[in-house]
Amino acid sequence: MTESGHLVLVVNSGSSSMKYQLVDPAAGTAVASGLIERVGSADGSARHTDGDRTAEFAGAISDHGVALRIMQDLFAQAGRPLDTVDLLGIGHRVVNGGSRYGEPTLVDSHVLAVIRELSPLAPLHNPANATGIEQAQLAFPGVPQVAVFDTAFFRDLPAAAATYAIDRAVAADYRIRRYGAHGTSHQYVSQQVTALLGAQASARQIVLHLGNGASASAIRDGHAVETSMGLTPLEGLVMGTRSGDIDPAVVFHLTRVAGMGIDAIDELLNRRSGMRGLTGFNDLRDVHQAAANGDAQAALALEVYCHRIRKYVGAYMAVLGGVDAITFTAGVGENDAVTRATALGGLEGLGIVLDAERNAVRSREARVISADGSPVTVLVVPTNEELAIARATVALLT
Repeated sequence: MTESGHLVLVVNSGSSSMKYQLVDPAAGTAVASGLIERVGSADGSARHTDGDRTAEFAGAISDHGVALRIMQDLFAQAGRPLDTVDLLGIGHRVVNGGSRYGEPTLVDSHVLAVIRELSPLAPLHNPANATGIEQAQLAFPGVPQVAVFDTAFFRDLPAAAATYAIDRAVAADYRIRRYGAHGTSHQYVSQQVTALLGAQASARQIVLHLGNGASASAIRDGHAVETSMGLTPLEGLVMGTRSGDIDPAVVFHLTRVAGMGIDAIDELLNRRSGMRGLTGFNDLRDVHQAAANGDAQAALALEVYCHRIRKYVGAYMAVLGGVDAITFTAGVGENDAVTRATALGGLEGLGIVLDAERNAVRSREARVISADGSPVTVLVVPTNEELAIARATVALLT
């Protein structure tokens, strides 16, 4: 018997992982969820949760097609086979839609080809996103597949923010502009802040999405006016494995002096930089532990990480002409009180005053962590990209 109700399966395919949730968009809840890790290796793993039921897998996961079959098996093991679920559609996170796609889009062969064509703009993400969609089409024939683009929220950035100061003909020919990323998260979180505080108290927002990938945005009256990621997700804040902002001449220097090729430099800046490059760890929890154990390089890396955040906060306050609310979200932003305190420490003169006790609280709820009377409200708001993707999928298909 088919389960009643219109549910959306949300799939987020990474280069070596696949996250998924079965979402009830109307209720705003995840019915089931899972994470499949180390796709492409012989020692992959997966964990699935459905209420109080769990299912796990350990073994070889050769590709995303195998990962999807494992996902289906885990649903069945937990007592909810997907062929008994009334799926309205499958929503996919796609990092870069370029200038082609700004709205959620029903995927056909042409759309899939364009997503692959745009891979140079998100080399760590778009290829995996496309593969996930392709495999889902094979696994769920007849179920609509919808692409929701991370760049959509930043598609209408002011020209002054989106434009790079290079030869305009070259920029036009090769689609060079600031696209941003994490837009689904930035939009969702900023809307939650407005719901919590009211439109007037949240007119000028800075959102800090801090995870293995990290980005900042400046938002005025619900519209993005700046963001830290650029042509690709490499620009901006320091990240788990990505450098963030760097002098472009570093590329020339490494080519001429070190004899490194473009692919080697791409690998260096995207996969061997950021916290991993500075410390050997890409997980900030490991970096904190190393610093606590007296590792001077780890301590410096944390200073670099927080310094970059603080610099963007100051810059975006200038862009907005002041700020009403600053919000932390994503894995680090939601859970790392030390990083939040360090990143905003010393900014009392700018009206940013944290309450130490509120900041130290661990919670999955949206909450204010600034002190009473702080001119700027500082919040922690858990992101929910899966719910946003599910609702976007419903809006398109119904």
